Amino acid sequence: MESMQSTGLMRMVWHDLLFMHWQVDAAQLRAHLPTGLRLDTFDGQAWIGIVPFRMSGVSLRWLPDLPWLSRFPELNVRTYVVGPDGRKGVWFFSLDATNPIAVRGARWLFHLAYVDAKIKFRKDRGCDCGSWVMYDSHRTDSKYPKASLKVEYRGLGTVREAQRGTLEHFLTSRYSLYSSNEKTGHLYRGDVMHDPWELQDAQAIVHENSMTHWLGIDIPDTPPLLHFACNTSVTAGAIRKVEAPV
Repeated sequence: MESMQSTGLMRMVWHDLLFMHWQVDAAQLRAHLPTGLRLDTFDGQAWIGIVPFRMSGVSLRWLPDLPWLSRFPELNVRTYVVGPDGRKGVWFFSLDATNPIAVRGARWLFHLAYVDAKIKFRKDRGCDCGSWVMYDSHRTDSKYPKASLKVEYRGLGTVREAQRGTLEHFLTSRYSLYSSNEKTGHLYRGDVMHDPWELQDAQAIVHENSMTHWLGIDIPDTPPLLHFACNTSVTAGAIRKVEAPV
């Protein structure tokens, strides 16, 4: 932990994060993974996650917060993989965000599929972690197909840590991400550090969700598996090229 804090590239805080997960056809997910990544499953079942949240304190580790850069909402579409180095991690199909500088910086620094979006984020009763969050995202990036999410959600019940071996641990306790350079095809891994998720059950009302339509991935017409995390402080390291072990 101390090593990552001393060498981390970025720092940030994730707020009001909702994990929405559905079981999906593994073949549909594999079709979008780059060479070198293996789809990770739980009891043979593949999962896709849609994760709305907002961020604050986003900055290079040695720089102060900038009001016009360090706070913005983000929306991730993700699945779970094992890299050629054997590490379990996350693969992001897309990361929609409202800050154009952050979007372009993350594309350049991390080779992640960040895209421009217009996101409205409103929360009842200020900072209460049990308050309803109203989240309305519409993709505006001309280089990507349209996609949108409109959802209301809140955390419920007592806070807990995910237990090893459980599905919620499989879906949430990931400390590596993989990305790919579209021009060269090189695969990269970046690591993050944060305390174990302080998870709650969640309630969500999904009004609109087309976040996977452009991928041709079919989400079942069933309620998602939900988890909520109120505030999580994160340190992210630089990415590095990944090769299969000899």
